[in-house]
Amino acid sequence: MELRVLRYFLAVAREENITKAAALLHLTQPTLSRQLMQLEEELGVQLFRRSRYHIELTEDGMMLRRRAQELVDLAEKTTREFTMRETELMGEIAIGAGETRSMSFLSRAMVSFRERYPKVTFRIFSANADDVKERLDTGLLDMGLLTEPVDVGRYAFCRMKERDLWGVLVRMDSPLAKLSAVTPDDLSQVPLIVSGRERVQQELGNWFGDRWEQLQIAATFNLNLNAANMVRYGVGTALSFDLNFTFDDLRFIPLSPTMSTGTVLVWKKDQVLTPAVEAFHEHIKNVQ
Repeated sequence: MELRVLRYFLAVAREENITKAAALLHLTQPTLSRQLMQLEEELGVQLFRRSRYHIELTEDGMMLRRRAQELVDLAEKTTREFTMRETELMGEIAIGAGETRSMSFLSRAMVSFRERYPKVTFRIFSANADDVKERLDTGLLDMGLLTEPVDVGRYAFCRMKERDLWGVLVRMDSPLAKLSAVTPDDLSQVPLIVSGRERVQQELGNWFGDRWEQLQIAATFNLNLNAANMVRYGVGTALSFDLNFTFDDLRFIPLSPTMSTGTVLVWKKDQVLTPAVEAFHEHIKNVQ
């Protein structure tokens, strides 16, 4: 597979029309169609379902779309890293981050770093720890800010000082809103919204003890703002971190007994770092 052909494939998948994609790519329609058929022959699968005016991806096509986008993104990232090398430090640092209070530390570090190196830019990818690790492993990210519990055996890491406090996010009209803290008993009969990460659910299971198996799990989430929206519309009560967000119609109540989670900043072991990423690593160590 050539990157050029993968870019053609992504353009057709996006436009869902070969004529439109060919015009955007400055190709003739027969040339583009031939390239797509050769790609299908090379892979031995059908990538598109074709009609007279419209095409759509097959399941194999959707799988290739994801992988092709990763390969193209990685190639473009590599090109930027080499073309931006000059005497003055510059380039892009790609960081994946979950929703955690440690992001405040990272933001402050980015500010002080750019005061010294203003031509360095940051690209932040927001996701849970599992998704961030996947993009780290494929080279799409330089660093990841991961909330525990998480396996960091394959990574070099720096542990963040601040910990995230667990609690529940409830509507102001909920009976729980009157409490100063909530216990497992308080939540035993309440529809709950919990993290979709299996490791996090295991930690919550330890806190709930025997009651975990009897809980009413209404929904799962991976971003706290989506969880807050579900709470607002009555889906349930969300178990989440205290991120110091302010909602006029919602209230955060800590758990009792207290439960907190640490955060680690990770990067792949033994990888060759760009000058910008290497300098930012050193900066993090100095401002921790």
